[in-house]
Amino acid sequence: MRLLWELLVLHSVLLCLADDNTLHGPVFLQEPDSLIFPLGSEEKKVKLSCEVKGNPRPTIGWKLNGSSIDVGMDYRYSLLEGDLLINNPNKSQDAGMYQCVATNPFGTIVSREAQLQFAYLENFKTRTRSTVSVRQGQGMVLLCGPPPHSGADLRLDLQRVPQLCAPGQPALRVAGDGQFVHRQGGDLGCGQLHLRGDQHRHQQQGPGATHAPRPQERRPVPTISWRRADGKQLPRKARRHRSSGLLEIPNFQQEDAGLYECVAENVRGKNVARGQLTFYAQPSWTQQISDVHAAIEERVSWECRASGRPKPSYRWLKDGEPLQPQGRLQLEQGSLTIPNVSLSDAGMYQCVAENRHGVIFASAELSVIAIGPDFSKTLLKKLTLVKVGGEVIIECKPKASPRPTYSWKKGKDILRENERITVLDDGSLRIINVTKSDAGSYTCVATNHFGTASSTGSLVVKDPTRVMVSPFSMDVTVGESIVLPCQVSHDHSLDIVFTWSFNGHLIDFEKDGDHFERVGGQDSAGDLMIRSIQLKHAGKYVCMVQTSVDKLSAAADLIVRGPPGPPEAVTIEEVTESTAQLSWRPGADNHSPITMYVVQARTPFSVGWQAVSTVPEIIDGRTFTATVVGLNPWVEYEFRVVAANLIGIGEPSSPSEKRRTEEALPEVTPANVSGGGGSKSELVITWETVPEELQNGGGFGYVVAFRPLGTVSWMQTVVASPDAARYVFRNESLPPFSPYEVKVGVYNNKGEGSFSPVTVVYSAEEEPTRAPTTVLARSISASDVEVSWAPPWENQHKGRIQGYEVRCWRHDEKEENAKRIRTVGNQTSTKVSNLRGNALYHLAVRAYNTAGTGPSSAAVNVTTKKPPPSQPPGNIVWNSSDSKIILNWDQVKALDNESEVRGYKVLYRWNRESSTSVIETNKTSVELSLPFDEDYIIEIKPFSDGGDGSSSEQIRIPKISNAYARGSGSSTSSACTLSALSTIMISLTARSSL
Repeated sequence: MRLLWELLVLHSVLLCLADDNTLHGPVFLQEPDSLIFPLGSEEKKVKLSCEVKGNPRPTIGWKLNGSSIDVGMDYRYSLLEGDLLINNPNKSQDAGMYQCVATNPFGTIVSREAQLQFAYLENFKTRTRSTVSVRQGQGMVLLCGPPPHSGADLRLDLQRVPQLCAPGQPALRVAGDGQFVHRQGGDLGCGQLHLRGDQHRHQQQGPGATHAPRPQERRPVPTISWRRADGKQLPRKARRHRSSGLLEIPNFQQEDAGLYECVAENVRGKNVARGQLTFYAQPSWTQQISDVHAAIEERVSWECRASGRPKPSYRWLKDGEPLQPQGRLQLEQGSLTIPNVSLSDAGMYQCVAENRHGVIFASAELSVIAIGPDFSKTLLKKLTLVKVGGEVIIECKPKASPRPTYSWKKGKDILRENERITVLDDGSLRIINVTKSDAGSYTCVATNHFGTASSTGSLVVKDPTRVMVSPFSMDVTVGESIVLPCQVSHDHSLDIVFTWSFNGHLIDFEKDGDHFERVGGQDSAGDLMIRSIQLKHAGKYVCMVQTSVDKLSAAADLIVRGPPGPPEAVTIEEVTESTAQLSWRPGADNHSPITMYVVQARTPFSVGWQAVSTVPEIIDGRTFTATVVGLNPWVEYEFRVVAANLIGIGEPSSPSEKRRTEEALPEVTPANVSGGGGSKSELVITWETVPEELQNGGGFGYVVAFRPLGTVSWMQTVVASPDAARYVFRNESLPPFSPYEVKVGVYNNKGEGSFSPVTVVYSAEEEPTRAPTTVLARSISASDVEVSWAPPWENQHKGRIQGYEVRCWRHDEKEENAKRIRTVGNQTSTKVSNLRGNALYHLAVRAYNTAGTGPSSAAVNVTTKKPPPSQPPGNIVWNSSDSKIILNWDQVKALDNESEVRGYKVLYRWNRESSTSVIETNKTSVELSLPFDEDYIIEIKPFSDGGDGSSSEQIRIPKISNAYARGSGSSTSSACTLSALSTIMISLTARSSL
């Protein structure tokens, strides 16, 4: 009994240490592989490798044919870091199945079996073969029984004896049973059989045989093909060797298995040979077992699964020894179940899957935990809060194995269970309908076979939170603002949190701050204000209140009334040339009945959507069809519907499909029919095109009709382009400037429409044939010349004079580069500006009209005046006296090439925005009124016959102070003051400030 207790303690210690994942059972990193050792080899040592990890480090041993190898008892065996070395291996002693065995305190595992074989090949049995005679082209079989051998697959070769056989003729294929099949006819030949074991490179030579071909039979060599008997296609990876009739299937898989047929045929017939290919595979894991940590008395189940053909069988090992289904162990195929784990079940387990093609091992460790109760990591909650009338569960979850029994104490007294107080299966304490008397300290006591432990916590009972004012359902209109109240009473020692949800989602007051805001005091901080309510704000609002001991909520529904939603499914039922029949479905009325619908239309020619006329003219909220009237024929329309109620007009529906109205005769005629001008012998007729939306159909064009004024018969022509706006009638006999009556009509695919009103248009006129007379020119300044003339005395009534063209060119310029100025109408004089001063110019005049210009008058000469003085007035001085400003300046003298000074212009204004006044004088002084509350801005320039000269700099004269206003005192004091001011003389130069 004491030994069992020590083992339990040791196992518990190891398992506790294993919690940090540093200790574990053995795991194979490398398992031994099967070997073939050739007898007679120069190598004198065999090495079987085995590598294992584990913590503590496992010890390694070996088994041969299920029995342990005592390495210390046989000098031929030695271990090198777990690898088994066999010196001078012996077939009789060392051949067999080897397994590596790894052990540490957590258990033992064994490796897969590795076979050590010894390879040999003995001589053929000596016997003489008789000669075999065959006809050329016939088949032949030479039987070959292999000699005694072991440890390797044999390869049978047939070789010809060079000195006896004709080279290259016989072609023999060695079949797997040692038969030699003759494939082609040939000359006399002979062969010897060579048998080779690939692993150990031994080779033996069998007795020779001779064959002689008989006379050739004329049998065509058959062609060979392959197929599957089940009708499936041959694998795409299969390779056919047609010359030898060989079918090769690399990487053979389950789907390649089946019945195959070889078909040989020639002109004389066909033969079929069948062969079954069967797929076999050694086991391969599809589900392995993994390590399990279980407490005493827990249920443990493992399941392993492997694929293979034939289907693998399973067996189980514990610490390297076979497990049998007995007592508590339940074994079924690949499943292992232990209903109630005990410490003796701890160890290393292995699932073994095997068929006749191989064996595989999967390992896992079962750790059984056995410890007394321990609260070090799962102490009772130090403080648990609960409200009066509520329910509380105080958890008690110590670490223990096996599962402990639980008891509770309140204070120092044992706690008895009753209808309110219950100890749950997991040890937790449950109290319902909590009262103030339940407050206090509670201790959980846990006990199992290995000890007892306890942990204590306190229960605090608080008054419950109550909603004093709940939110209530409301019916509001879009755009209004409301407050949903949520006021509570609660234990003020507890923190309280208010949250609101809208249609099941928490309201984010930062993100949705444009509409939602918390308002109210401490106990009503849960009130919710909703500003500028929209339709989307309709729904369920829940106020949630939470403290550390309770949680409650109150809800209200918000109905939002607003303009209707968009109507749906607007459909065009039928169209004519001017109407469209529409239908639609009503959209949401948003809690206010729909009172009216309005239909809108849009075309490629309209600016946006426009309301259209309908029948009925007013569509009430219960009508969902209407006929749109007054549409233009042959125009593509789309429609939408807008609903309205007492609150407002809603969003429009989605547009309908696009439909074109039917064609009709054109009704609109071209506007502004006019014309005239053009070249000689032309009648030009113009009009404004009819817009596409008013053409009423395809194939639109114009009919132009005209006749000489006063005649009866109309001439007509068709202009087929709808974009045409002009027609020119040409005829050499057309008299110039003759009146014609003109009208323009329209037509389309449906027929002709009406004509525009008749208007009179003149045919092209001829240019004037006479020149103006009595041309006079005079210089009015250095840069301007005035020209006048008399109209031509005769125009022969072939056109009108629309104006005159004056050409002006300097004497040193060419006439073709002359400046041209045109007048309009009957004007018979004009001014030519921007000329050079003191220069000789030539001028000529001619009349013009739409046909061109007439002949030129004789040129006249004129010399412009000398330029005005270039020097500005200087030494400008001003003073004030008797409410006047007196300006003086020096006389300006003209240069030799400038016009003489005739006088001066004084320009003045009160500020920059006021109009400028001008005083002319032939003196060098001027007197101005003294400015009052305004500054004077003054400049002076000379003038002459050549025009105005250069201006002085602007002069600013400050406004008079209020102290010197005319009404501020007696005349004597004013005169004195002004007299004193008059003694101040300011000389202003060109650099005077403004």
